[in-house]
Amino acid sequence: MSSQRLTPEFKEDAVRQVIERGYSVAEMSARIGVAAHCIYKWGNSVTPDKSEKQAAELVEPKCLEGPQKIRGGRS
Repeated sequence: MSSQRLTPEFKEDAVRQVIERGYSVAEMSARIGVAAHCIYKWGNSVTPDKSEKQAAELVEPKCLEGPQKIRGGRS
């Protein structure tokens, strides 16, 4: 039984074909000869999940949104 190792670049390119060029996962898996769940797995490892995005939003400084008026303070 032959176990083929695929490079990270190959996996990223396959995911990019699905995301950027609009190929379906089924079509891409048939073209490159891997199971569809592998492409989903590769996509999840390349793209940030929801928790990472939420964490980045929490760390993002709110001062970048523009000046804000402070209420209730003394002048």
